[in-house]
Amino acid sequence: MTELVEFLVKELVEDKEKVNVTLDGDTINISVSKDDMGKVIGKQGRIAKAIRTIVKAASSKENKKYTVEILEG
Repeated sequence: MTELVEFLVKELVEDKEKVNVTLDGDTINISVSKDDMGKVIGKQGRIAKAIRTIVKAASSKENKKYTVEILEG
C-alpha cells in the first residue's frame, strides 16, 4: 500500500527525494518538503481527499482499513 501512495505523491511534488511514506500500524504517514505541502493537500483538501479515496478503494481488496496522515517534513 505504501508503494501506491509513494508513487502518487512523487508524481505531485517537485522535490521527489524528500517524499517519505511510512506505515505505522493502520496509519500511512506521508512526509514531504514544506514547499510541496500545498501540492499534496490541494485546494480545499481535494487532492488529499482523493489520495484517501484511492487508499480506501485499494485497501478493500486486503480487507483492511488505512488512515492517511500528511505530515510536515
